Amino acid sequence: MGRITKNQKASSDKLEKGKVYSIDEAAELVKEITFTKFDASVDIDVRLGVDPRKANQMVRGVVSLPHGTGKEVRVLAMVTPDKEQEAKDAGADYVGLDEYVEKIKGGWTDVDVIITMPPVMGKVGQLGRILGPRGLMPNPKSGTVTMEVGKAISEVKQGKIDFKVDKFGIVHTSIGKVSFSPDKIKENAVEFINTINKLKPVAAKGTYIKSIYLSSTMSPGIQVEAKSFAE
Repeated sequence: MGRITKNQKASSDKLEKGKVYSIDEAAELVKEITFTKFDASVDIDVRLGVDPRKANQMVRGVVSLPHGTGKEVRVLAMVTPDKEQEAKDAGADYVGLDEYVEKIKGGWTDVDVIITMPPVMGKVGQLGRILGPRGLMPNPKSGTVTMEVGKAISEVKQGKIDFKVDKFGIVHTSIGKVSFSPDKIKENAVEFINTINKLKPVAAKGTYIKSIYLSSTMSPGIQVEAKSFAE
């Protein structure tokens, strides 16, 4: 067993074993137990009472966090020439089509989000085997396949994220940075949980949200009481 570092001990000392915290407490505590020299991400993990293998229990959606993620999102706009200026004006980092199709076929995927349009999905669809496993494949449900290219890019840049439940029934995403104030961390977390609640499948039986954990990069997880999000 590896040695526990001084910082790991300091983190665990601040957490009460077995305690479930309110979101207000957790938003403050996650800052106190983080000792990284960089501005760590704040992550949320939600275990759901769904069976993701069944199509009618899949939970997938988008949320616009009130305070963004704190992360610089690199956007590739794969659009027709008449939409290129709109994409650039909205802040896309890379804009084009055929040259990026070839570049991605060659292994380049150095972006966080790809925005495209229905008329060019024939070309983009060829890249499914490369983009799919990396979570980069554009999808109309997440708003990344749209004719409103500028609006979609602006929303992503301002903190709109998409998420989906994994095969273990867990939704995991980043909702900010440790440098955020506790209020901003809380408000982003509340917006995310509210969105998860709205997406509850009709076919899901029993307890929908089984557990919620808040953590930062390299910090222990803090269990958060689900009902505290509604207070």
